[in-house]
Amino acid sequence: MVSFIIAVILLVLGYLLYSKVVERILGVDPQRTTPAVAHPDGVDYVPMKPWRIFLIQFLNIAGVGPICGAIMGAQFGTASFLWIVFGCIFAGAVHDFIAGFISIRQDGASLPEIHGKYLGNGMKQFMRGFTVLLMILVGAVFVNTPAVLLNQNFTPDWNIFIWVGIIFAYYLLATLLPIDKVIGKIYPIFGILLLAMAVAIVVAFVVYRVPIPEVWQGMENRHPQAATNPIFPMMFISIACGAISGFHATQSPLMARCMINEKQTRPIFYGAMITEGVVALIWAAAATYFFHDKPELCIGKSGNDMVGVIANEWFPKVIAVICILGVISAAVTSGDTALRSARLIVADFMHVDQKPVPKRLLVALPVFVLAAALLVFSLVDKEGFQVIWRYFSWANQFLAMVTLWAVTVFLSRHLPGKAWYWITLIPALFMSMVTISFLLVAQKEGLGSVLPHSLGYGIAAVITLALCILFFIRKNRTK
Repeated sequence: MVSFIIAVILLVLGYLLYSKVVERILGVDPQRTTPAVAHPDGVDYVPMKPWRIFLIQFLNIAGVGPICGAIMGAQFGTASFLWIVFGCIFAGAVHDFIAGFISIRQDGASLPEIHGKYLGNGMKQFMRGFTVLLMILVGAVFVNTPAVLLNQNFTPDWNIFIWVGIIFAYYLLATLLPIDKVIGKIYPIFGILLLAMAVAIVVAFVVYRVPIPEVWQGMENRHPQAATNPIFPMMFISIACGAISGFHATQSPLMARCMINEKQTRPIFYGAMITEGVVALIWAAAATYFFHDKPELCIGKSGNDMVGVIANEWFPKVIAVICILGVISAAVTSGDTALRSARLIVADFMHVDQKPVPKRLLVALPVFVLAAALLVFSLVDKEGFQVIWRYFSWANQFLAMVTLWAVTVFLSRHLPGKAWYWITLIPALFMSMVTISFLLVAQKEGLGSVLPHSLGYGIAAVITLALCILFFIRKNRTK
């Protein structure tokens, strides 16, 4: 329990201290006119109150990542605490903050446009397709999760595709309507519910005097298949949204188009990520206790299943239901904004005006058709969801890695002659090593069944070093 308390304190200090360092480096200017003020369009560029934007951003980036991802990461043991804390403070929150800051400075630019500006036109074209594909994967994953949870816990006699249809209908509505009509009104309520759910878990810690394992008791790999799931890189892929997530940077432009003052970027972008880190830490601590002290309840359980195990073990039926509904709302509210982001990214690079509803529908429909096809696969094929989730997780971290390189180039140009780019260069190198080594070490998703782990790590290190050298060569050329 002491490790958990220290971890929470460190996350809070990260916001109070380190975020101000980053803010000073960026040169946030409260006098600059924001895109929402310069040209509101009533659809995507809509000024909103800061507290509302914060809750929407928090719920957009949260999804089931800081819950199910943290639970799956907790299988590796207390090492997950360290990744959530230090990953969140020095990588994830900085990644979200700077990506959002760049977007607000560039008229609410979508993420691939930011990649293109700092990494070249070829990367922009590639990341347009890659990011849209990731958004479609997110949409499919975040229809599957709430549909399965609703079906299992509330309507076991229903055909699951009834819930799929209902959720998809809502997604289409939320994607097409102006951001302040659905998202702006109900997301703050769901955000409060998600936070209340995390608080309930903390109360359970105190009431039941939960003996959460301490970091200093040992950080050995406790994964049930530890031999084929080394902590590096598998844990760093499993815990994405609670530490760093490329998906977050796709959501930042949505909120950058709603802010009325640049000063809001630090509490909204950095602050929402720290809040998510606290939520992830709470669920990771709860799951670590169950994996460590009650393994018989965890056998064969997925991240979704463990939510029910934890809720039903600790809470009365009513609170357990609210807890499960909180997870459902988190999934739903990330799925619809993911598909909204896909619509905006496609509209941006195809230069399709999004004011007329028919044009919004024209862009959205192909995105929804592809998401539906992946969703059917995930529900019909027994291993379908696991396959989609694994590739979604890797793609998410790959996107974070590319974004970190983009913001590193931005910092090197934004502050020429100063070396502040190191605050993102180090996380960029680390995430490069994570994402590349995953492809070379993972047994099912990569070449781990063919290559020895030592060789896979060696190749990943060489490629990461080459990326670092390339950065310095290009940086020096632009002086």
